[in-house]
Amino acid sequence: MLTILPEDLVAAARKVVDANLAAGRTVCVAESCTGGLVSAAITEIPGSSEMFERGYITYSNDAKVDTLNVSPDVIDTFGAVSIATAWSMAQGALEASGADVAIAITGVAGPGGGTEKKPVGTVVFARAERGADPQHVVADRKDFGEIGRGGIRLQAALCALELLMPSAAEPDGEP
Repeated sequence: MLTILPEDLVAAARKVVDANLAAGRTVCVAESCTGGLVSAAITEIPGSSEMFERGYITYSNDAKVDTLNVSPDVIDTFGAVSIATAWSMAQGALEASGADVAIAITGVAGPGGGTEKKPVGTVVFARAERGADPQHVVADRKDFGEIGRGGIRLQAALCALELLMPSAAEPDGEP
């Protein structure tokens, strides 16, 4: 298949599409630092329209607030790159869509923008599932280091795709 995307990203997306089709699940993606890379990877796969509900690219804080209903207080208090913001993004995407599961990605791809507490390469992920207890937060922070903007975005997209696997539905991997 002819693609401009990295081979490992397309392979991961293929696994996500196949697994979610088999599980009868639809997915939604809310992206910030990846700028649509996860959505692009998923839609690269033929048949993805049966499981990919929609994607949001909410790069700015205003977009997170306006599109995904993230509270400005959450961003002001915890920052755009935080578990609280990623969780709010995932919840907002789930509420705004008809998807069964939503993931969110927000981070510092660099080369600038990092701080001592959130250096370049810091990326936060969250997953929200329809019908799940909203008090049960499924989120993670990864520190990829300064591997370059493209490297950070690729690693973030690969991690986000992993969160979309049905087997990721429970923290211990059990359905």
